Order: sequence, then structure tokens, then C-alpha cells
Amino acid sequence: MKIGIDSRRKKAWTVMKLWPGALLVDVTSKGPEPWVRFSPFFPHGGIPIPNTPDQTAASVEGLWQGLKVFEKEDTDPAKWAVTNMKNIKRSGKSRGAVRGHRFGATSDVLLGYRDARYRIYLPAYRWVLENRLTRELEQLREQAEQRPVVLLDYQTNANVDDLSTPLSHAALVKWYLEDKWPATPGKV
Repeated sequence: MKIGIDSRRKKAWTVMKLWPGALLVDVTSKGPEPWVRFSPFFPHGGIPIPNTPDQTAASVEGLWQGLKVFEKEDTDPAKWAVTNMKNIKRSGKSRGAVRGHRFGATSDVLLGYRDARYRIYLPAYRWVLENRLTRELEQLREQAEQRPVVLLDYQTNANVDDLSTPLSHAALVKWYLEDKWPATPGKV
């Protein structure tokens, strides 16, 4: 099974030169059905919010953005309910610098960026893979047995510990399919 990741911003023929005969699969919010379902913005619903019994988020990105805390603004639970894949991002322009992510809706624990990736983002995305995308994962496995599959994403950072750029969710799909999911470091 051969699975790669590459940039959605590249021309298809450029990617095909690097991956002859590959199936290109756009897993971004602009991708076609069913692959758009791999986008962190896709509203699968029912995604558990850490340390918050009985509350869920519609999308992984909504969960992530909703737990973000800024200098001038705390969490935004309204992001957990966004289902149109729009206006989910929260930037620091008017809110000040990002202080971290709350480890739950009312938690006093504020996680730094790296710890939040491991304790919020990775578990939420894995939950979606295991509970909402089993059929699509099987389709990718079947395709990857026949020819290379290249997952297209806006981000290509496949290093959870590289905090200089956003993490590629295509890399998470690749790791899951290859049984190479990153282990959570010791207690953070």
C-alpha cells in the first residue's frame, strides 16, 4: 500500500509527474464527495469535547477553534455548532495573542499549542476516522492496494511537533491507514 500527501495548490499534472499512475484524492473542504468528509471543517456531528460530558461539536475544526483562548477572549462554544463549514476560524487580530486551548468547556487547564495538538486535535480527528469515516477509509485502502493514492491537502506538515505551520490532516489519514498514528507523549 503506497499513500502520499501533497499540496492541493499544485497543478494536478505536477503531482502526477511525481506520482505516476496515482489516484489523487482531495481531502480538503473544497474536495468532492465523499472525500470532503475528511476535512476537519466537515460537520459530522457528535464529536466529543474533551472533559465535557454530554457536549459535542459538529466538526473537528469547530471543536479546535471553540476551545481556543486569546488574550482578550475566552472560548467560543458557538463554533461547536457550525455546520456550513464557514466562519469557523478565529484569529487573534482583534482578540490578541493566542494563550492556548482549554482542555474542556469549563476546564481551568490551558494547554499550549503542542499539547493541545496531542490532547485535543489528534483524539478528535481520530474519533471522526473511527466513528464517521470507516467506509471511506476502506475505499482508500482498496484503492491503495491497486495503485498509489495521493491525499491532497492545503497543508503538508506531517510532523506533530513542528509548530511553525499547521498540521496536515491528510497526514493523519495516511498515518491511520498505515497504522502509524503518533503516540501521545507522557503526561503533558
